[in-house]
Amino acid sequence: MKATMADEYSPVHEAGRIFRYLCDQAERLSLPAEVAEGKDAVLFSSTHDQIYYPIPFKETETLAALKGVEGLVAGAIADLGYGPSAQKRHVRISLERATAFGCQAYMAKVDGLSKLDPEVKKKLKDTDLLAAQSNGYRRMSANLYKTRNPHEFFHIHGSLEATTTLNMIGLEGQRPDLSDYEEIIQVIEGQVQKFSAAELEEMNKERRQAGVTAFKYEDFVKTPHGKLNVQEPPWKVTRLSGNLPPTPFPASRSGGKRILEGVKVLELCRIIAGPTIARILAEYGADVLKITSPSLSDVPFFQVDGNMGKHAADLDLKSEEGRRQFEELLADADVLVDGYRPGALEKLGYGPDALAALGEKRGKGYVYVNENCFGYEGEWAGRPGWQQIADCVTGIAWAQGEFMGLSTPVVPPFPISDYGTGCMGAIAALTGLYHRANQGGSYHAKASLMHYDLLLFAVGKYSDAVQDKMRAAQPADFFNLRHCDSVDRISSTVLKIMQRGFPHLYEGPGGPAALTETWFSHAYNADIEVVRPIADIDGVDNRFFRASRPNGADRASWEDFAKDEPDVRKA
Repeated sequence: MKATMADEYSPVHEAGRIFRYLCDQAERLSLPAEVAEGKDAVLFSSTHDQIYYPIPFKETETLAALKGVEGLVAGAIADLGYGPSAQKRHVRISLERATAFGCQAYMAKVDGLSKLDPEVKKKLKDTDLLAAQSNGYRRMSANLYKTRNPHEFFHIHGSLEATTTLNMIGLEGQRPDLSDYEEIIQVIEGQVQKFSAAELEEMNKERRQAGVTAFKYEDFVKTPHGKLNVQEPPWKVTRLSGNLPPTPFPASRSGGKRILEGVKVLELCRIIAGPTIARILAEYGADVLKITSPSLSDVPFFQVDGNMGKHAADLDLKSEEGRRQFEELLADADVLVDGYRPGALEKLGYGPDALAALGEKRGKGYVYVNENCFGYEGEWAGRPGWQQIADCVTGIAWAQGEFMGLSTPVVPPFPISDYGTGCMGAIAALTGLYHRANQGGSYHAKASLMHYDLLLFAVGKYSDAVQDKMRAAQPADFFNLRHCDSVDRISSTVLKIMQRGFPHLYEGPGGPAALTETWFSHAYNADIEVVRPIADIDGVDNRFFRASRPNGADRASWEDFAKDEPDVRKA
């Protein structure tokens, strides 16, 4: 894709259009009034004005637009805290940086080793407790396969446990004799093909697994769930019960312009979308404490990027001592980010209504942030799911396959839906904090993977002519990808294509693009390279002040944020 495409299609201009489309929904999205009033202050730019992802949806443009909205909400918070800026508070969004945001797990490195380098495992804490990631056979329990019926596909998903889904389709949980990639696909798909999608849906439901039928968009929106949710906004912020006075933002301890300095965030999330919400809050200065259970698996490498700026502690919320410690933390918290299976925290007594009641007792409101897969209305709202599940159910995967000239769905490269959802959740969290400070009360913020995908459909795919040019620029190895290829196989193939085609995205720290930054992490005892914060906002300091660490590296304590051994930003 050369710059000549800009003559007829400009990603920069389209990012601006999508941004205005979102700003026009400011009231529906409960955004501060300053968002609609200040939309002319957001400036989009690109060094090349090119389409980077070989995907038929406007991913870079949509991520850039969301980051523009995020920047305006951050600016509105700055106005509350420091008084209105004497001059227009500009927000600058680079499309190259927005692109890096959408694939940042694949741009992160530990001592120069990426997610796709087998040697990187030696640098990580092993939180893959059930080998659902490290074992190739078990890893492919989360994948897209043909069913018994022609032209019908189902994405099974063993989550981080694998055995239940493998047993469901009649396979053993462990197969040490199976290590060949193609043979693993043949064995698992052979079993999935014994069932129809309807049968798999029932089996899935009985076992509470995260699999889903791969729908085309036009079929999804005819389902009761799709018909309802296509009318819903991309994210929501609603006021919870209670009548609390405004909670001003804490005074700055450092004298700087970190708009969330002193705000305490409890994160209960795994994988990408939920941790991205809290990662963004950490960029703006919040003290983010990620709480994970020592008995629950998590993907080790995702912590390298996702835990930037945070502390990370282990607590068992099903134990008396774990609950006691958690409730001590909760008493001082401002925000709780919940990325677990719908209803899980409610059962433990920590849902949004419980926090609203606790806020009334302590005299200060909470912002409760939910991130899930299927949204919050309709018959599937309680279903578990991940990025690939959302991409399959909404029709994103079918559209990707058709873009590649195939008569099958293909899950797109990179967990872009995760990052888009993370950004929407962060906007919702910032909005809730703004309203808490301005109006008082407690707030419930909601974002979902499905609604990010529906936003992509709402803003429209590239035109047929643009898609034709995009396809013409792709090498043969792109078109050799299949529906049953793993997310890592698809992503690694596309990453290599993008590295060849767009070297300016991958020149590393100090290069002209300046998309990443490198820190020495004491917790990893290694250099960590991560994608840096995206938005540049006048008068707002959004940058990291500590490097990432693996889950469980810290005590479950707010006081320890003031006692950090300082990590060193190297470039």
